[in-house]
Amino acid sequence: MKILGSTALYGVIGYPIKHSLSPLFQNRLFEHVGLDAVYVPFEVSPDKLRTALEGLKALNVRGINITIPHKEAVIEMLDFVKEDAKSIGAVNTVKFGERTEGYNTDWIGFLRTLKEVMDDVKGKKVLVLGAGGSSRAVLYALEREGAQVFLWNRTKEKAEKLSEIFRVEVVPSPEEVISSVQIVVNTTSVGLTEDYQIFDYELIQEGQVVFELVYGRDTLLKEWAKRRGAIYLDGLRMLVYQGLESFKIWTGCEPNPKVAFQALEERLN
Repeated sequence: MKILGSTALYGVIGYPIKHSLSPLFQNRLFEHVGLDAVYVPFEVSPDKLRTALEGLKALNVRGINITIPHKEAVIEMLDFVKEDAKSIGAVNTVKFGERTEGYNTDWIGFLRTLKEVMDDVKGKKVLVLGAGGSSRAVLYALEREGAQVFLWNRTKEKAEKLSEIFRVEVVPSPEEVISSVQIVVNTTSVGLTEDYQIFDYELIQEGQVVFELVYGRDTLLKEWAKRRGAIYLDGLRMLVYQGLESFKIWTGCEPNPKVAFQALEERLN
């Protein structure tokens, strides 16, 4: 990689950010399509978000991804927010130019990953665990596809607030509906910062799709899903697919998914 005075700068901001795999595949994509550009991580604490955004604009950065914990707070700092991102209440992609534009590609990445194992989501019963920013993107995608969604969160009030925005039924416990759903989606941080059984994992059924948004970890949910004969998905493919959408927004180029996955496989293997 050659960095010159003409090299365009892109990146990802979050707190923490050292774990991010986005630079691996985004830089490979820039190289593959022949763009003079580089993608780097920026660690930005919540109290410095506005200052960082102004600094990135001043430095002529072309675009950034936004990750935890900034996806919701950044919205009020942007000139334009696309309708789906407004509905979700979170932005994960920013494009700089004459105006600062916010997009959400998480829901696209989630849906594209899910549809690799399930052609049609319409009418399917889905249990979503968690009511944070990632949950909102998942709920938006599922509502758009016509799924029947049950929502559980440890703090019931947060789930009930989301039920005012999305067509979901808040349930008092996952066990209440686990036997009747075809898909289980874990959007919580369980498995990332700490790991324990969110519900009785012995109730997972053969053939159910268990989709966990964390990636690169041997979680208890992953272990039990495979033990029970479920179809397990983690967040790695979602990460790539949302990143491909971001790449298109920034550059107008159609990136090759195989190039991105190959870059990650080389690193993870």
